[in-house]
Amino acid sequence: MANKATQQEIVLGNTTTNNGGIRSTFQSLVLVLTTTLVVTAIYLTQEGGEWFEESISSSIVESKCNMFIGKWVFDNITHPLYKEKECTYMSDQLACEKFGRKDLSYQNWRWQPHQCDIPRFNATALLERLRNKRLVFVGDSLNRGQWISMVCLVESSVPPALKSMNTIANGSLSIFKAIEFNASIEFYWAPLLVESNSDDPINHRVPDRIVRVNSIQKHARHWTDADILVFNTFLWWRRSAMNVLWGSFGDPDAVYKKVGMVRVYEMALRTWSDWLEVHVNGSKTQLFFASMSPTHQRAHEWGGVKGENCYKETDLITQEDYWGNGTFPSMMRVVENVLKDLKSRGLNVRMLNITQLSEYRKEGHPSIYRKQWEPLTEEQISNPKTYADCIHWCLPGVSDTWNELLYAYIFHQ
Repeated sequence: MANKATQQEIVLGNTTTNNGGIRSTFQSLVLVLTTTLVVTAIYLTQEGGEWFEESISSSIVESKCNMFIGKWVFDNITHPLYKEKECTYMSDQLACEKFGRKDLSYQNWRWQPHQCDIPRFNATALLERLRNKRLVFVGDSLNRGQWISMVCLVESSVPPALKSMNTIANGSLSIFKAIEFNASIEFYWAPLLVESNSDDPINHRVPDRIVRVNSIQKHARHWTDADILVFNTFLWWRRSAMNVLWGSFGDPDAVYKKVGMVRVYEMALRTWSDWLEVHVNGSKTQLFFASMSPTHQRAHEWGGVKGENCYKETDLITQEDYWGNGTFPSMMRVVENVLKDLKSRGLNVRMLNITQLSEYRKEGHPSIYRKQWEPLTEEQISNPKTYADCIHWCLPGVSDTWNELLYAYIFHQ
């Protein structure tokens, strides 16, 4: 679409919404940024063990800046921030170019807030900030995609002998380690945050999902001492009702009850927030919650042909404040209320409000360009849209923008 120019703007996103106060309330989450903030990152070079200093300067005018209101700018000069084939730990679920995608403009879009600039991502500076620390992403496969993005953003700056990747806790916890910095960037699989029968990182697709809304310690013990925590949970709650278990799995006296989507979501988030209040030191740990990641499974919602989806899409949605039916304001209100309540109790969880800016990116999904874990049927082969992935995001791509915003918060909050 925009290959003829190095920079091209699509103006999107203002403060008006079609969903009442919820998005405008989320958009009121602001970041006070200073005129110039210089972070000095000191690192050891490979040649001769000499020390150098590198400064990251963000020339951001002092103002209240909502980084989530802005526009997508086509920029094939600075983006992508890394190359897919050069990321050692790229996932075949997200490696769209590897699996045959030819139109690569999805890699070149940069998010530009209206009121300020996002600081340029500096991998060495981030690793220095993470020295002797743990950055842990907790949630579902969308949060795993953001974790993979973050690993790809930093790992090229680390020599092969000084980095590692390990998986522990029966496969639930994956740990990228930058050895020289003693810094780790981790992902913990907990798609509903609380305990459920979908907790196995491999075999988690079950016909009847069951959740223990009052039980979180099984998961939380793996990230209790993290220094930066990034949570998400939404996709796995998208069903009209879910079985709630009071008691333990396998307990013949356990009680099961069907609970509606919004209510059971709130119950789980209240358990999560109570755990944070008791176990997390807000002065030591930075806390983030990523809002729901939109899907693009119904083309008619953005003016396309009914029955189609993200398959073959190569352009962005240009409708200002576009909001698809795959995201639920009622669920977002739950998150807003839980975080507001936590703040009143003295614990601040920053919202990464990635929903609206990601809504425009219908062309950013893997579609059919990813590894297929099971053989395709003849029907699927004859009709590719039936197996198009319109949920996850190609890398490099949208998830990198989420991490650019996270990076800005880490350095400037």
